[in-house]
Amino acid sequence: MNHAEITHSQNSEDLPPLLHKAVEEVITGKYLNALLDILHFQSSNVWTADMLTKVMAYFHAQEVMFTLSSLQMSIKSYLKNLLYQPRQLLSEFQQLDQQQFQTAMKYLFNSRKDHLEVGNIILDWDKTRERIFQSPGVNRTLFLITLDKCFLALSALDCVDILSQVLRVSAVNYLQPDVIGSLPNILLEDAFRNLSTVFKDLYDKTSANTQRALYGWMKHILQKSCNMSEFNESTSWVSAENLWILGRYMVHLPLEEILKISLNEIRLFISYDNATKQLDTVYDITPELAQAFLERINSSGFDMRNTSTIYRQDCFSFSFMAVLGLLVCFYDDMEQMDAAVARAVLHQMIKCNQLRGFQAKVQKLKSQLLNIAMQNQTLNDILGSLSDAVVGLTSSQLESLSPEAVHNAIATLNQVSGWAKSQVMILSSKYLSYEKVLSFYNVSQMGTLVTGISTQSFYSMNPKELSQIIRGTTSQYLSDLSPAQQQGILRKIAASGDFSSSVKDIQGAFFKEISLSGLWKQTGYNSSMMKEKELRRSQALYLYELLSKKNYPVDLLSTGQLVKGVTCQLIESMGTDIFLNNFKFFEMNLHLLSPYQVNCLAWKFWKVSNASIPPFLLLVLPTEYLEYVSGPLCVPFIGSLGKTEMDLLNPSLHKKNAVLQKVQECLNSSVADEYDVELLGNLICHLPPAFLHGRMSLKAMATALHQFKLCQQLSHEQKTEITYKLLELYGSPNNWTAETTLDVGPFIALLSKGELNVLAEKFPDIILQIAKTIGPVSSAEELLSTVFESISSSTANIESSLTRPDCLGTSAPSSDEIIKLAEANVFWSVQALKCMDAGTFDKNVELLGTVSGFNSSQLIALKEKAKQVWGSLPDWKSYHIVSLGRIALAFTEHEIEQLDLHSIDTISVLSQQTEWTLTQARSILQGFLEDSGQTISTLKSFDLVGLGAILCALNSTEILSLRTAEFSAAVARIGLLFCSTPVLRQFKQMTESVFGTATSWNGSVLQEIGTIAGGLNEDELKAFDKNLMPYFQPIAIRRIPPEIFQALSPEQIANLGPENAAMVTRSQREHLNASQLQSLQLALDGARTSTPETQNSASTTQAVQTSAPSGE
Repeated sequence: MNHAEITHSQNSEDLPPLLHKAVEEVITGKYLNALLDILHFQSSNVWTADMLTKVMAYFHAQEVMFTLSSLQMSIKSYLKNLLYQPRQLLSEFQQLDQQQFQTAMKYLFNSRKDHLEVGNIILDWDKTRERIFQSPGVNRTLFLITLDKCFLALSALDCVDILSQVLRVSAVNYLQPDVIGSLPNILLEDAFRNLSTVFKDLYDKTSANTQRALYGWMKHILQKSCNMSEFNESTSWVSAENLWILGRYMVHLPLEEILKISLNEIRLFISYDNATKQLDTVYDITPELAQAFLERINSSGFDMRNTSTIYRQDCFSFSFMAVLGLLVCFYDDMEQMDAAVARAVLHQMIKCNQLRGFQAKVQKLKSQLLNIAMQNQTLNDILGSLSDAVVGLTSSQLESLSPEAVHNAIATLNQVSGWAKSQVMILSSKYLSYEKVLSFYNVSQMGTLVTGISTQSFYSMNPKELSQIIRGTTSQYLSDLSPAQQQGILRKIAASGDFSSSVKDIQGAFFKEISLSGLWKQTGYNSSMMKEKELRRSQALYLYELLSKKNYPVDLLSTGQLVKGVTCQLIESMGTDIFLNNFKFFEMNLHLLSPYQVNCLAWKFWKVSNASIPPFLLLVLPTEYLEYVSGPLCVPFIGSLGKTEMDLLNPSLHKKNAVLQKVQECLNSSVADEYDVELLGNLICHLPPAFLHGRMSLKAMATALHQFKLCQQLSHEQKTEITYKLLELYGSPNNWTAETTLDVGPFIALLSKGELNVLAEKFPDIILQIAKTIGPVSSAEELLSTVFESISSSTANIESSLTRPDCLGTSAPSSDEIIKLAEANVFWSVQALKCMDAGTFDKNVELLGTVSGFNSSQLIALKEKAKQVWGSLPDWKSYHIVSLGRIALAFTEHEIEQLDLHSIDTISVLSQQTEWTLTQARSILQGFLEDSGQTISTLKSFDLVGLGAILCALNSTEILSLRTAEFSAAVARIGLLFCSTPVLRQFKQMTESVFGTATSWNGSVLQEIGTIAGGLNEDELKAFDKNLMPYFQPIAIRRIPPEIFQALSPEQIANLGPENAAMVTRSQREHLNASQLQSLQLALDGARTSTPETQNSASTTQAVQTSAPSGE
């Protein structure tokens, strides 16, 4: 033997076998295997100092030149790369032996260690584990490998525990129907129960096809476990216990199976303590299945028809109804039911609004029960015992109630959800007319009905009582008040001098209603009181600057909302360490930052630490910086972009295309499988149609469907390509199952009329459910017309000959149809609307008023119907006008003059409609002034806020006669209006009386006044410092007339910031010269305008490319 061979054999004998194996694995580059072997070795052996010497000697003998530090570097970079290559990780995991696999699972899922010592190498295990579980791709690998190897290597209970941890990350993506096939089909009882509990918890996070597949898997195991010889055609495998194990999956039992369940088992199941809890969660049960269950329960000895028995055993009846859970929503056995039982059923039906669909059916049932409950009783007597069925009462029924009845029933009425605005107005005024004085106590009793208190009533209250309302339990309802009501409360408190002490108690979105000038007058702010408040940007800019004099950045940034007030100058002036240590607060609150702020953060990061810049920030820098993304930076770049909302960063179209080009490059021009889909995250919403068409595999599509459904703004072309892919994936809609139809969801809107007809015939309820979520008719005309045809033909409702002669043969809308159709009500002919029954109109007017697609002839028909039902216009009450919604747009100027418009709350609702003509708006304004006995100069801030868009009808003399103090309190709301340029000019003049001459305005004032800045003239605009340009609100940029906009200097335009630059209109652009256009392009690109960066040297580029960004 030569010398080397002798040394080799000695060294390998010196090393324990497992260590020897590990060292050989290091030499062949199998670091993961080696790492796991050494960890296993260490779990039962002590690592001694001479072992390292022996290991290094062995390397030396093998002529492998490793030093300890080079070995440490290799292992660390290998592990880091594996995290970015989950497919590679999967194949390495598949090659582990059983012992290595067990060790891996132990350290991943059961180890509490924060550091791992592998021999003399120390790894930060806590950080690594965190990154493993944050990476969707690595998690998928862990899920697949657990299914593949775990049940063979570890105890089933341990594997179930591991699966439950991994699935909590993204069940919807991992649990695809084809994967369910690889779940173990033989499991010990405990493991099966634990795993089925995991699946029950994840029910809502999985697709309908997956739910069906999981039901199949559970059924298979449950059938195996019960002795099938005892079960024949007529008896079922579904025992009480199996029903309980199925949990929510019980809704997948076929009808015939339910009807075979033994009555003893049903009786036993109903007696379980947690049966009710289970039945309370079957949100997706269908009426047919619910009635089958009810029929079995009834047959099993609970005599639900014998109402007298039930009523005598009072407590039994009520608790029995409670046992039924959501099945009660379909309990339609009305024969011989008495009033008490009807009320008991109604009480249980409060939860029925949680059902997915079938609301029309539920409402019909409630109204039948309501009729029974009211037998031989007056509405006044039983108002408090009707539960939330009171929502079904018409305005005229509510109007007939006595104030005393409302007062006595307030404990029920204040908890009911689903009230229409007009109903709340009636009930509130009844309650308050009984109470006489509006006090803190009375208001705190009102719960959801608080929104019906008039603005004037709030304003008339004692300010101390109002301050208590802000602090008390009623504060949870304040955000539901209209802006006018909120302004009424604030104005009164502000006028009382008690404002400073109240400011700290104003929480949430209500705080946004305080005007900037109101904030200026107060003192005593501190950073901790900002934690519970929502701020407008103008407020945040002022408060951040004020508080930064006495607080460290960390105290201000950690409040969340105050990040809105950080200026670029502040970011620039932060020291490197302070900036890097506080960057996490910006990252956590990305959704609160403006694109301009994100751009400043990116430049700052680039300047202080370009090697560790979070990759998503490269998106907001000029396009050429995307060139730094390649090779190892690709995965972290896509991953970090996928976790943020690209629209928040608001890139220009040109830059967005460059980013998507880079993403496609990084993906080798295709979305090949689930791993790519998970890496893309939100980015999938932005992939261009051609790429979806040719570059997305069907394998990827199955996982991507869920992600696509979450996208907010897919173009029609994208939706079309997605639909083609789905047809490729699922085949012809003629053969789709109910589950596939549910999973495809909103994309059915792009199918052909013929295909939609097939689906509507097979699955009418599902199509209805999808149509409800689809939005206005313009986005899904075919689908909504299919729904309309399917519903109106199934319930053809020809009026009897008692109706008007011109309505003979016309199918008029019924309540049931109107509720089901929602937006699809647009397809009723004008004639059908004219022939609608008066009661049907009265009951459904609010819903009809929300239909966005009605044309003017339909609206006129509905308005005429309202006059026919409610009598002449001067007799109408405020709540009548409020309940009309869009129907009010059909009023002529003459009709508006006849309405009673004394209340600002009525005006506030009318002003929410955006389609008034100028003459209509003028009539509403005149009507309000005349009926309320006011002039322009007596209007309060809450009147101005309530008038909203109607203010655009003011003339210049009127605007200038507004009171400055009232105008300043309402200016932020007025700054949201899109009025004509002459009106904005007058508002600008008023604004100067509040904030001083335009040339003295700062960033917070520009943010506060919004569109009013569109009324500036050329000289004023030119005089603004270029650093103020980003503080114009984006909506203000569009309001600046092109001939004035062109007065901006190239420097001012370059400093607009990306978001404002993106708002420049085509006509504004056409007025700019070459130099201004070049500046506009710089602003769109996010170019550095203050301190231009010199081009970086090659070494910096190198550093950026090779080091992985932080936080990934």
